[in-house]
Amino acid sequence: MSKNIVDRFFRYVKIDTQSQEDVEDRYPSTEKQKDLLSLLVDELKELGLKDAEMDKYGYVMATFQGNLPEEENEKVPVIGLISHVDTSPEVSGKNVAPIIHEKYSGGDIVLTKDKSQVIRFDENPGLKEHIGDDIITSNGTTLLGADNKAGIAEIITALEYLKEHPEIKHGTLRIGFTPDEEVGNGTKYFDVKKFNADYAYTVDGETVGEIENETFNAALATFTVHGVNVHPGYAKGKLVNAIRIMSEVITNLSEDPAPETTEKREGYLHPYVIEGGVEKATLKVLIRDFDKESMKSKSVRLNEIRDKIAAEYPKAKIDLKIKDQYENMHVKIEEDPKVVDYAMEAVKRAGITPKLQIIRGGTDGARLCFKGLLTPNIFTGGHNFHSKLEWISIQGMEKAVDTLVNLVQIWVEKSV
Repeated sequence: MSKNIVDRFFRYVKIDTQSQEDVEDRYPSTEKQKDLLSLLVDELKELGLKDAEMDKYGYVMATFQGNLPEEENEKVPVIGLISHVDTSPEVSGKNVAPIIHEKYSGGDIVLTKDKSQVIRFDENPGLKEHIGDDIITSNGTTLLGADNKAGIAEIITALEYLKEHPEIKHGTLRIGFTPDEEVGNGTKYFDVKKFNADYAYTVDGETVGEIENETFNAALATFTVHGVNVHPGYAKGKLVNAIRIMSEVITNLSEDPAPETTEKREGYLHPYVIEGGVEKATLKVLIRDFDKESMKSKSVRLNEIRDKIAAEYPKAKIDLKIKDQYENMHVKIEEDPKVVDYAMEAVKRAGITPKLQIIRGGTDGARLCFKGLLTPNIFTGGHNFHSKLEWISIQGMEKAVDTLVNLVQIWVEKSV
């Protein structure tokens, strides 16, 4: 299994699938994502999933037939396994050069091509759990792409294992690979009815053993400041500088909870993109919280800042738009908790202590839950996603495969 999963993972991460934000006129946001999606169609067909296909939006779907007698197979729910192909727009995913650090003995990991990039032992507590393992990183010039190409490799390796071990009983599985998850649009055109699964799992989590059943509620706030541009030599009393005004907005956010000052169930306001010039400037702010009422209070806070700055600069026009992105999937998953219970049991059977965790972020599963398909998240084994310091252990990936193989058996045991 080890060689197969590594070969697949390396093959996938070397394909640049970086998605792009703020693209409205095409889907996926980048055509290059289809390079990997097309490859995955071919690989699924090679495994015998004859109906594997990519639709016009780039979604890949396929069926792995159950191996039970017909009357038993009908009793077992159809289970979906889903991963996304795109990597974060924040860090380059071009020319990824994965490196294996064999039998990691502890200490810092200095990345070979850019030695300023160091995975520090004291800043990465997860490394302690992987001493003796084989750690995969990039060379320091790009992200690695374990988010979520590790999940893809783990799903396909699990299918290969099940095919080679027909004595392992499983029901029908539906496989889905999606684009544009990293830009919040992974399920924009995902056809739940066509996918035709009763329950599903995204394989898109991090630390080995973690099952995630809760996400942030999420919204995007966009401030737009319209100033007045005049030649700076003759600007007294006339020029209205949108950049200076936007800096006041950011200053007013300085005491609010931020990603770098929060953890666990704490929400935040995160200014993360600023663009523009004197005449016009925009600022994007992520609003995140697990609690709906706290989301409302954060929106109120942003409107208060807008009103305050508008009063201070009456010659400027200051707009604020807030757009909901996704909801906390926990409210849906708790309606049928067995979908999480079975995943926790699968982790335990893989020889790992299961940990039920919240996601300080989002996942395709959040929107799928509200489309009627309950979809908690299963670990991949990766760490430091969206970063040049991303890493994953080969043994952690194998544990994810073990968990998936156990999971499909549990659904049979509980259903027949």
